[in-house]
Amino acid sequence: MTSAPDQHAAVKVGFNDVLRFVLELFAIVSLGLWGFLAWPLPWNIVVGIGAPAIAILLWALFRSPRAVLHVDPFVKAVVEVVVFGSAAFAWWSLGQPIVAIVFAVIATVSGIINGRREFA
Repeated sequence: MTSAPDQHAAVKVGFNDVLRFVLELFAIVSLGLWGFLAWPLPWNIVVGIGAPAIAILLWALFRSPRAVLHVDPFVKAVVEVVVFGSAAFAWWSLGQPIVAIVFAVIATVSGIINGRREFA
């Protein structure tokens, strides 16, 4: 009796993949914090829940490894810039420019590395 070939190929997860996941989580939490802290009642509840929800939706539709919609890599890059740029802007508007700049630089470098891998 022969065994069936392994249908689950080994997935190689590198440092940049883990970093990108942490950046995604940080961006979502950042948008939630920004919504709750930067807006007055009742808008803080709307934006505090809505901003991260929109970011999650955009990421799931276009940027996730298992994205619902398969689009051009440039569209993926635009979605990534919008989500990560919004998180950097959120920190800037909260009066934390150092956090905003560090996050933006790390996200940009990680995005460039990932983009080069996608185009290879």
